[in-house]
Amino acid sequence: MQSFIRLMDRLSVACAVAGALLLASAVVVITWMVIYREMGNSTDWEIEYAVFAMVGALFLASPYTLMTNGHVAVDLLGHYLPPEHARRLSIATGVLGLLVCAYLTYAGAELTLHAWLSGETTESSWAPVKWPLFLSMPVGLGLTALQYLAEIARAAQPQQSA
Repeated sequence: MQSFIRLMDRLSVACAVAGALLLASAVVVITWMVIYREMGNSTDWEIEYAVFAMVGALFLASPYTLMTNGHVAVDLLGHYLPPEHARRLSIATGVLGLLVCAYLTYAGAELTLHAWLSGETTESSWAPVKWPLFLSMPVGLGLTALQYLAEIARAAQPQQSA
């Protein structure tokens, strides 16, 4: 189980790096667009690209955010519970998060498959296909579900005495 936890932690870091690169590319494209348009030129693709990149970055960074406890959480109850009860609470909330992510992975996969099979595009003049945008949801949340499994396994491990 320890090797699964290490694998998921590495995969989560890799996804966070990919998400950061997508976010950086969106920043570069938007900055270029502002300068390019200020010079009197016009294009039609950069806003949609930036939206696609930012949505992809959000979902790809999700497993890393979970791994590092970077999400917003109310941990007051766990803080005041005895360690064994806090551990059980952590496992229970992990299972709940896993179930939510598993469902959203399934729903996102259905949405992606429908967009791919129908050739659905955006309404802009650039009109890129939508399935890559939708694909970020089942990929990111599927990996977040796996990270939840790793977090549950981490919490279930016997505690080391100091």
